[in-house]
Amino acid sequence: MVNGDGAHGHTEEAESKQDGNGEADGGEESNEQEVIVIQDTGFTVKIQAPGTEPFDLQVSPQEMVQEIHQVLMDREDTCHRTCFSLQLDGNVLDNFAELKSIEGLQEGSLLKVVEEPYTVREARIHVRHIRDLLKSLDPSDAYNGVDCNSLSFLSIFTDGDLGDSGKRKKKGNELEQIDCTPPEHILPGSKERPLVPLQPQNKDWKPMQCLKVLTMSGWNPPPGNRKMHGDLMYLYMVTVEERHVSITASTRGFYLNQSTTYTFNPKPANPSFLSHSLVELLSQISPAFKKNFTALQKKRVQRHPFERIATPFQVYSWTAPQVDHAMDCVRAEDAYTSRLGYEEHIPGQTRDWNEELQTTRELPRKNLPERLLRERAIFKVHSDFAAAATRGAMAVIDGNVMAINPGEETRMQMFIWNNIFFSLGFDVRDHYRELGGDAAAHAAPTNDLNGVRAYGAVDVEGLYTLGTVVVDYRGYRVTAQSIIPGILEREQEQSVIYGSIDFGKTVVSHSKYLELLEKTSRPLKVQRHSVLNEKNETVELCSSVECKGIIGNDGRHYILDLLRTFPPDLNFLPVDGEELPPESQRQGFPRQHRHRLACLRQELIEAFVEHRYLLFMKMAALQLMQQKANKDTKTDTPNGECKSPLEGKELEESIPGLAQAKELAETLVAEDGSCIDPKSREVVLNACKAVGSISNTSFDIRFNPDIFSPGVRFPDDSADDIQKQKQLLKDAAAFMVSCQVPSLVKDCLDHSALPMDGATLTEALRQRGINIRYLGSVLEFVDKTPAKTQLEHFYRIGISELITRCAKHIFKTYLQGVELSALSAAVSHFLNCFLSSFPDAVAHLPPDELVSRRKSRKRRNRVPGGGDNTAWASLTPSELWKNIASEAQSYYHFTVQCDSVDQVVEKYGLQKITLLREISIKTGIQILIKEYNFDSRHKPAFTEEDILNIFPVVKHVNPKASDAFHFFQSGQAKVQQGFLKEGCELINEALNLFNNVYGAMHVEICACLRLLARLNYIMGDHAEALSNQQKAVLMSERVLGIEHPNTIQEYMHLALYCFANGQLSTALKLLYRARYLMLMVSGEDHPEMALLDSNIGLVLHGVMEYDLSLRFLENALTINTKYHGPRSLKVALSHHLVARVYESKAEFRSALQHEKEGYTIYKNQMGEAHEKTKESSEYLKYLTQQAVALQRTMNEIYKNGSNASIMPLKFTAPSMASVLEQLNIINGTHYFIIYYLRQQKCDFIHKDGDLLQLYHIGLYYITSTSYL
Repeated sequence: MVNGDGAHGHTEEAESKQDGNGEADGGEESNEQEVIVIQDTGFTVKIQAPGTEPFDLQVSPQEMVQEIHQVLMDREDTCHRTCFSLQLDGNVLDNFAELKSIEGLQEGSLLKVVEEPYTVREARIHVRHIRDLLKSLDPSDAYNGVDCNSLSFLSIFTDGDLGDSGKRKKKGNELEQIDCTPPEHILPGSKERPLVPLQPQNKDWKPMQCLKVLTMSGWNPPPGNRKMHGDLMYLYMVTVEERHVSITASTRGFYLNQSTTYTFNPKPANPSFLSHSLVELLSQISPAFKKNFTALQKKRVQRHPFERIATPFQVYSWTAPQVDHAMDCVRAEDAYTSRLGYEEHIPGQTRDWNEELQTTRELPRKNLPERLLRERAIFKVHSDFAAAATRGAMAVIDGNVMAINPGEETRMQMFIWNNIFFSLGFDVRDHYRELGGDAAAHAAPTNDLNGVRAYGAVDVEGLYTLGTVVVDYRGYRVTAQSIIPGILEREQEQSVIYGSIDFGKTVVSHSKYLELLEKTSRPLKVQRHSVLNEKNETVELCSSVECKGIIGNDGRHYILDLLRTFPPDLNFLPVDGEELPPESQRQGFPRQHRHRLACLRQELIEAFVEHRYLLFMKMAALQLMQQKANKDTKTDTPNGECKSPLEGKELEESIPGLAQAKELAETLVAEDGSCIDPKSREVVLNACKAVGSISNTSFDIRFNPDIFSPGVRFPDDSADDIQKQKQLLKDAAAFMVSCQVPSLVKDCLDHSALPMDGATLTEALRQRGINIRYLGSVLEFVDKTPAKTQLEHFYRIGISELITRCAKHIFKTYLQGVELSALSAAVSHFLNCFLSSFPDAVAHLPPDELVSRRKSRKRRNRVPGGGDNTAWASLTPSELWKNIASEAQSYYHFTVQCDSVDQVVEKYGLQKITLLREISIKTGIQILIKEYNFDSRHKPAFTEEDILNIFPVVKHVNPKASDAFHFFQSGQAKVQQGFLKEGCELINEALNLFNNVYGAMHVEICACLRLLARLNYIMGDHAEALSNQQKAVLMSERVLGIEHPNTIQEYMHLALYCFANGQLSTALKLLYRARYLMLMVSGEDHPEMALLDSNIGLVLHGVMEYDLSLRFLENALTINTKYHGPRSLKVALSHHLVARVYESKAEFRSALQHEKEGYTIYKNQMGEAHEKTKESSEYLKYLTQQAVALQRTMNEIYKNGSNASIMPLKFTAPSMASVLEQLNIINGTHYFIIYYLRQQKCDFIHKDGDLLQLYHIGLYYITSTSYL
């Protein structure tokens, strides 16, 4: 809901910054209006339901009536009702009406809940809803990855809700009650990596049985004579008391009939217990149902809403316990009716996906409310489409969908299901023969998806792309696309009016398409260019030739096959007679790749253009400086073209007054180049030439995606242009290896990039535009870096990613030869070969299954791939590892010198549990959660019973909430400038808008909540910080996964806020959980582990567990020294923390030793006069005094025995305040808090230099230890 709370003064400002998406020039008025709409406040209505007291409900004017229905179906006292209407003064309210459009509805209105007669559809919905309520605490849907359920374990560590209940817990002096000992496997130095604690047992999940059986009766559907009595369907139930009953669902409600299993007697029983709701009926006939259902609903309502809400996209868990398979009529019905009819209660059965996807794009977007509505609709349709496409792709591969060309070979088949078109990732009819065959056919769908994503983001009115989802399942790649109306009725040759269907041999163009694509040309950096067709005529294009334009029967202009939206990557595309720049050649490029579809990523293009723009500005500025100098010396030297452009820093330093010249250059570039004097025009011209701009009067770099495409020919008159474009591509390839790869490594060295596992490493590469095929080159670069030890964590994650990706490639083809009945045996055999130390892993083919397999061999299976179905069983560990090494060499050009898993683990310091996690996530395997003995040489680690499931791995477009994102960015910018309050308001606003578009669950909402919590904490509102951070943790667990690196970070933040709120034992539990996850995901040797261990050590110090505390703090010191270098300030701080614990233990000699180390670092880095150095020096003096006093006392005891007069020594347990201060320092919030407190007292904030310096120190910390 958009009832924004808080001030919205900055809404307008952020609004006006927004790029006008075709907005009308309403100027100021429209903005103010938008803000007012957002500020529409809520009001309260009374709801009266049958049999309950009236209650108040807060609603917002933008809500639909339907949303009140949803609230009532969720509330504890009304959740059993589904078939009702809401009435105001006797008038039924329309479900889809917005509340503000209803006459007479105002503050305090009374809405009555009126029971309505059932229909078959309503009765089904009712049964489904009751089943959902009965299963609401059962996690099996989350394990099975259905209905967007996913796991969350936070509540186990916080004992339910944090907020108020936490405050009632005893705090303060009763520290003795806290058990602080971590489990053995969490302690520093432990080599154990158990799997079972990943999913701790939740006592709430022990099922409370309400019913034994609830299923459809075999007497369905009712015969004609009973239909005319109002019978809709029959149900069969067995209560907990073992009473078997048959129930009729009729238009008036549910009642007991007299049928039994074998005799049909639909007459009402006596008594019939007619009730409008199934729950009311069952409560009357089964006391156990009544008692347990009430208890179950109480528990359900107590859970945090974020544990229950569905996620927008399905998240799969790679581990699960053995769950009992219970009888479930709704699940059974779903499986057999393929759920098309019921799906989203939309009339007309199946959904027309294409129409929905395109209609939502056409919604108006002139002002904020319209854009919110549009983005919400786009997001909803996309997530529904992704779910439907995934289900369809699995059905296709499992052989449950009939092909539209059943006569053809299986790999050439295509399918249509639920109005979605499915094709397999094989090279059909040698379409990709010249581009790399099957390898190209496998890469094309993801390239195409990237194209769809890019064009979707530009969002040009009138240009349409297809809904596209790429699903990898059981070794097959399936592309799912929405269907262009009319495309199936005509031949492709007739339909395509723009582009080429044969990679450029024949090409056509169309003026409308050129006009539409021209609008995308600038944002996507695509150059408009001409090619020759088969008749040697010039054809103009504004995309690659493969991009096809088809006008559908609905009159819309569609573009498809966007696999070459971005230009080719010459580092992986050897071309005869073309030389790459020396930067690339030195690194061994160009290299042969599997296919010729290797493209540069959009992020790389953006970075390259930005880099060129800086160069352009510097060159223009440099020439202006020279002109100025020439004028001053009155010598008119002809101004030639600027020589090799100097790079960044040197240039800044070598020329005085460059800044002014740059400003001047910017004014030159800003104008359109017409009214500038000739000298200045020459400056711009030279700079344009030097950086490869396509225009001579302004900076404009675009790429021609058809360069180096086989089969594409260009007219002779564009030869110069083509040469320029070739050079630009070579420069971009060189930019990748000379700038982007080193910048990634530099970011890892200074810890502004901190990958923790394969997924976060991949993300770090992609953010900088580096494709995964460069992984080998990146690792080689790291290997040659002088500071290699400080990059060990990065290298290790990279190696593990490279190996698991190679294994995934092999697993893909391995699985294609496996028939369904042998799937679990084949997967467990593969995992044994990959991870188990058992040298002769033999495939497990139980004898009875072999018998049945021989019989079925005669019926050649029609599932894609058939083939020799037991070839997989002959794989051996040594053969698999040989294949992995050769795959690493051929795909990543990287040498892995290892013949077995144990050698790899030994050589690169990997963990088998981490490899298992990575390969399972990448291939969709789900395994039984138990302890696996990987290292036994006598028996394999896995049996077929350990493989529980195989899930799809899904790639799709993520539509964005653009307005919300602008607010979020403005908020971040405000925070970075030091305006915390304003930043907080903007981010609250962003949160409202995000919720409006995405619903309650989304990755971006998670980032928003994290930042809000951090700001609440800095501004002293600890309770609010706790509440927001709790939501962030739950959301991260649900949307990203329970052990995703992001989730680990969220746990750490939450622990800090718990500590600040005095919930010490909870803080420790959370930190231990974070450490366990971290050990599993990336092992102990990781820079982030130092921060985690410092946190744990400090909290343990606070609760006086000194020995334990030292183990963690000394480990943090070791890791910090390794990754930040022995002279770093982080190491000085680590020394200080260790010294404090030794002081508390009265071991002053050790304390002095550590504090001296810290003092030396401060003195060398900051100088004698710095506050930190002085503090350390003071502390040293204090420790020395304490040590001397202790020694005196000891001497006294030795000398005078028991009659010694002993001076009492001060042994101080640290105060909570001092521990919290240290926690704030290591977590980067301390300087912010001081800054904020001083800011409250001091108006002229920006004149106070020290204060600003403090703030920037805080910024440095917060960005280097975590991510703002």
